[in-house]
Amino acid sequence: MSQVLHPIEHKILKSLLEKQNLTPEELCEKTQLSIDQVRRGIEWLKFKDLVQVNESEKNFVALGKRGNEAFEKELPERQLVNYLKSLSGFSCEISEAKNQLKNEFSPAISNAKKNGWIEIYENRILLKGYHDATPEERTIKLIASKSPAISPVDEIEDNSTLDSLKKRPDFLIFTSTKYVTVNLTEKGIETAKNVSTHTKEFTVDNILVGKTRAIDVEAPAPIVFAARSHPLQDVINEIREIFVGLGFTEVVGNLVQSSFWNFDALFTPQDHPAREMQDTFYIRSLCAKTVATKNQISNVSQTHRKGWRYDWKLDEAKRLVLRTHTTCVTIQTLADTKPDEARIFSIGRVFRNEKVSFKHLVEFNQVEGVVIGKNVTLRDLMGLQKEFYLKMGMKKIKFWPTFFPYTEPSLQSMVYNEKLGKWVELFGMGIFRPEVTKPLGIKNPVLAWGGGIERIAMLKYGLEDVRDLYNNNLGWLRNVPKCQ
Repeated sequence: MSQVLHPIEHKILKSLLEKQNLTPEELCEKTQLSIDQVRRGIEWLKFKDLVQVNESEKNFVALGKRGNEAFEKELPERQLVNYLKSLSGFSCEISEAKNQLKNEFSPAISNAKKNGWIEIYENRILLKGYHDATPEERTIKLIASKSPAISPVDEIEDNSTLDSLKKRPDFLIFTSTKYVTVNLTEKGIETAKNVSTHTKEFTVDNILVGKTRAIDVEAPAPIVFAARSHPLQDVINEIREIFVGLGFTEVVGNLVQSSFWNFDALFTPQDHPAREMQDTFYIRSLCAKTVATKNQISNVSQTHRKGWRYDWKLDEAKRLVLRTHTTCVTIQTLADTKPDEARIFSIGRVFRNEKVSFKHLVEFNQVEGVVIGKNVTLRDLMGLQKEFYLKMGMKKIKFWPTFFPYTEPSLQSMVYNEKLGKWVELFGMGIFRPEVTKPLGIKNPVLAWGGGIERIAMLKYGLEDVRDLYNNNLGWLRNVPKCQ
């Protein structure tokens, strides 16, 4: 049974029958097809054993910076010989030759001696022997004669000359180009002779009478990478959806905050190490004009003076920082609205002046939330966290006591990572201290928690380095399953 050929294959076979060993680019010119059509047709014909594809490599050489200088001014050893010829006695002091040749003096002496052109006697350089053109000089002229085209290496008869010039820095530049040529097989020649020079049109009439060409349904189709959101953004959206489903309301705030809401309102003393430059990014030469109401400032300052026993300063509270957490957003919302009951969460970027490592970044995303109510307890907080982790697909969860500046009691949540085979710490949590809530007029207990989203993403996608989320590895980004 004869093979059914595509019109593209017809054109390629006809062109190759006229002339063998054509490159894809030459086939484009002869067939008036695009390069993609030609390459596709070649693959089809190759699969049918009608053409043979040959790959070859051609090496080229061109003059480098110093090679061009040698072509214009001649090689250093030739410059030395010419200089000696211009002197009476055909000799000179070594110091004179140094002044004349400068940086070229050492290679000039070395190569001139190797060629038998000079000898050195009592600090003098003497000219001797014959000074015919060397293979190196002839090779440089040959390469230069091809300029600006690059001379094929196979045109250089003496490869030892190339090796010699190659040892001289910046004399030669070597490049290589791969060539692909296509020629017909014996089967291809017979098929090409029988191919009709007229391609039948793909029409309704042809379909009805069964004259259509065959369609290869197993032929590889082009891979299409559809636009998609970043895997980290998928995690952020999933977290947002979970908290909204649990009855929480999202609040947002500015990336730049005053030190009052970032630190002071959370009962962090003004001499705390976390507020130093090595831990926090401050906005240079800028301060907030107003930070809070007079009553809020007065109550917070008195709490600091009483609790920490130091002289609280308003100027320090006005300093602007890139927020180190999103708690500054939720605490300000609570201070402004003073609800008796509420469920609030915030997702956003935060900044820490930390050393970048496999588990730490200078800027990252954080989710943080609070629950306020008359009878809420630490047990409610642990139950809420368990529910969140289970919805994220994390089943082994435990808590242990820890310390945080603005919560008491405080807990650290731990999640077991099956791939790593160990417990990994995630969110910090606790109940806001009275020193945080009372100065702001918040009467009921406030459950609070917060943690980095990148760490959750690492567990979800099985990563061991948080930086992999930002490396823009297209292979990984395109193959992360949308639904875990």
